[in-house]
Amino acid sequence: MRQYSKTKMGRSLEDFTNEARRVVREVDPEQVYDLVQGEGWLLLDVREPDEFAEGHLPGAINVPRGFLEVKADLEHYKRDERLQDRSQKVLCYCGGGHRSLLAAKTLLEMGFADAVSMAGGWTEWMLRGFPTEEEPS
Repeated sequence: MRQYSKTKMGRSLEDFTNEARRVVREVDPEQVYDLVQGEGWLLLDVREPDEFAEGHLPGAINVPRGFLEVKADLEHYKRDERLQDRSQKVLCYCGGGHRSLLAAKTLLEMGFADAVSMAGGWTEWMLRGFPTEEEPS
């Protein structure tokens, strides 16, 4: 039987993220900066649309964590065509690294060959002063 955090309500966020870390590769912002200089990575911002609009990694697309399974499903009528190629490399990020870990784990479970998560998320990216984009107003 698995041991989980001792909460009265069941599993905690820490339980879920620790489980995801067993299967998801985390990359730090410096590694991400190097990765995005090359070709072939889909940058997937899994934050909410208002967070994305305030700033995001250059070239990233926004698919909020709550819609990921629908958007990445091969047959759902609301699927996102940009998430149909299971062989593409996907870098997930969020505000602090929790949602992106869960998103990358989900993508791997859905058959993506390579889905990774940026450790520390947008917060750590910004602290390092790396390039950003904002949505036009």
